[in-house]
Amino acid sequence: MIELVQHTQEMVGIQLSSPQIELLERYERELIDWNQRMNLTAIREPQQIRIKHFLDSLTCLCVMRDLGNASVIDIGTGAGFPGLALKILYPGMKLTLVESIGKKIAFCRHIVNELGLDNVEVIQQRAEAVGQMEDHRQKYDWVVARAVAVMPVLVEYLLPLARVGGSVLAMKGDNAPAESHQADHATQLLGGHLRKLIPITLPGVVEQRYLVVIDKVAATPDQYPRRVGLPSKKPL
Repeated sequence: MIELVQHTQEMVGIQLSSPQIELLERYERELIDWNQRMNLTAIREPQQIRIKHFLDSLTCLCVMRDLGNASVIDIGTGAGFPGLALKILYPGMKLTLVESIGKKIAFCRHIVNELGLDNVEVIQQRAEAVGQMEDHRQKYDWVVARAVAVMPVLVEYLLPLARVGGSVLAMKGDNAPAESHQADHATQLLGGHLRKLIPITLPGVVEQRYLVVIDKVAATPDQYPRRVGLPSKKPL
């Protein structure tokens, strides 16, 4: 974990505390253990977990500062990334995890209990369905997603969940600039405004990564998101 501590300090400007390191170590052990029984993630080596899951998740803090009391929803969270890693650093934030695959939901619930994390809601559902739920629609300060869909589809998943004045953070690969341009129409239609793209280079990882930040500047029209499956079949 020493390298993770150093990289987090260098890239994000945050010094991980001993209790935070302990929680991340427990998270890592549980992920490795569960991965031996069910395929949660293709990333299995401890060093790769620390860089490609933990550090990658924590790079969100290059943008998402002051999460103390923020409301955050993580769409397509998988094994809890980036949401649970951020929660470990900011235990006061309100976190909702959304994932459609049952075994991944079971793991997330296990980790929340195992690490004693409060104020975390775990929902097994598709993003389109959650975006039309009154308790979640346009309620969040931050809506985040990592490696879920191409941007023209992803903005329809994410923007309906952000409150006006809130923001979306999409963690993307090296196609992010082109995808963001392709999503211009959908972004504006759904009440968003592209703020910036921040390039991220993870240690030992060749592919360039980006944080795509979109501000919610107007309410999303009631008909979006469309029914489950339609955004991916017919992107805006």
